[in-house]
Amino acid sequence: MKTKNFPQPPKQSGSALLMTLIMCGAALAILAAAMAWSESSTRLTHRVIQYDVSVAGAEAATEKVLSQVTRDYMYGSESLVIANLGLYRNTVPTAADSHYWSTWVFDDGNGNVGQTYVQRDASSGGYVALNPIYAGLNGFVSTYTLVAHAEDTASVQEVNAGVYEQLQLAGIPIFQFAMYSSGDMEISCGQPFAVTGPVHSNGSLYVEPDSALTFQSGVTAVVSNVFAREALDTRPPPSGTVVYEQPQLKLAPVQALTLPIGVSNSPQAVREIIEPPPAGESPNSQLGRLRYYNLCDLVVVAADTGTTATSGEFNSFLTQVPTNELATFVSVAASFWDAREGKTVRPVDINVGALVAWNLTNTSLRPLLLGSNLTSVYVKDLRNLTAANLGAVRVFNGLQLPPKGLTVATGRPLYVWGDYNEYNTLNLGTTNTSTTLPASLVADAVTVLSDNWSDGNSTAALSSRAAASTTVNAALLTGAVDTTLGYYSGGMENFPRFLESWGLANVFTYNGSMIKMFPSLYATNVWGQTNVYDPPTRNWSYDANFNDPTQIPPKTPSLQQVIRTQWAEVTPGQDTPPAAP
Repeated sequence: MKTKNFPQPPKQSGSALLMTLIMCGAALAILAAAMAWSESSTRLTHRVIQYDVSVAGAEAATEKVLSQVTRDYMYGSESLVIANLGLYRNTVPTAADSHYWSTWVFDDGNGNVGQTYVQRDASSGGYVALNPIYAGLNGFVSTYTLVAHAEDTASVQEVNAGVYEQLQLAGIPIFQFAMYSSGDMEISCGQPFAVTGPVHSNGSLYVEPDSALTFQSGVTAVVSNVFAREALDTRPPPSGTVVYEQPQLKLAPVQALTLPIGVSNSPQAVREIIEPPPAGESPNSQLGRLRYYNLCDLVVVAADTGTTATSGEFNSFLTQVPTNELATFVSVAASFWDAREGKTVRPVDINVGALVAWNLTNTSLRPLLLGSNLTSVYVKDLRNLTAANLGAVRVFNGLQLPPKGLTVATGRPLYVWGDYNEYNTLNLGTTNTSTTLPASLVADAVTVLSDNWSDGNSTAALSSRAAASTTVNAALLTGAVDTTLGYYSGGMENFPRFLESWGLANVFTYNGSMIKMFPSLYATNVWGQTNVYDPPTRNWSYDANFNDPTQIPPKTPSLQQVIRTQWAEVTPGQDTPPAAP
């Protein structure tokens, strides 16, 4: 029997192996590509991360410089900042700050290693409008540019990144505000009240009207702005209404606006600017540069042995005003009763009209001022008075001031008697200040005595102390008696004090700026007592003349603030930000 052979199918093992090899190759290629992509992605991710770290490092360098600039400016002056430019330029984070910085390298964008770029803009020093946070305010502004580049040499990839910052050193004349307080502020009006200029509180702002209160400009507070009484004020809750005509400028919290006095900026510490300096204090110290005693052209000293006057610190108080000339505009003979303080006031009276006449013709002070007019008077009271008496300063006959304006300052309470600072009497009783001169009254407390005031009638019952409509055009930098348990301070609506029965028929017109700077030290009795005064109808307005740098009252101190204006990243080798597209 024959066996039949059938053909066998071709073997598949070779092609299967080939396919397996191809698939493995493809898988390996994909894996290699994935690994390459992963490595690239990791490098890119690390680079992005390291770039962000380098930006942060560069910003640390500019912030270190910024902190030093801020310290020098806030506790000194721009002259100190300018003097320290070389120090700032050699400032970068170091291992002395933290071991973290031991592997970092910094440069200023111009190839200078270990340096930060710090430059004062050539156009600095102008009087300009400030940024939106301080809208409505103007200041003397200097602009500075800071640039730093940084890289960490210990990182896997050394990535250099740069930061550009621009900042303004702003000196804001303090009389830029309708109302300012170095601490808490309270406003509790019993009549409709419109505040026409900027308002700022370096503490909390208690808006507590019992009538209609309107803010026409920006309102800022460092802590908070609340519709409520201060915690120690035991009166019923406020019942009035509040309107913010520029609600976008109602801001809290904001940075404090302070004077560069070199110590704590507490209201108690700030009070020193109205006091004579202690023995040994340099007039060029941080506080010494702000003391009115050191700034004024004429210094009047009232002592038990008599009253004298000399030139100011600008020539070391060396020039004496002849006694017979001084007697034409200074007197200490008067006295009157202050019903709020419960004391007899013994004022150093300054006849401003007679001062103006003496200023124009005297041969003692005028030559020292290079033939110009005096602009400021400081009164120092050294008299030993009994506890029943109150040493003070009073200005009167003040319709016309010296040609460049006048600041009167003292550490004692001050009384302003009658219309003040209005050359054109047709403008009395109005907000028209086109013919006024720059003026400020600086004291422990300021009390307004109307045109109808009489020293002889000061002890009479309130009903017999009738006031007459009166206008005062001057900035006020003075103190107040803060709210204590059960005793309201009187608020900004009663910031100028009164001692007469005004009534709604008599108007107190005020154009200026009210600066509540410190607690009163001498005029310390609480507000709200009986038989002291009946309030006037208030016609108050911020004096917009103070927005003009040529119209700022003489010797006005400036609040200082460091304001950031720009921030940008810059590429290596740049010390300016990229141009806008």
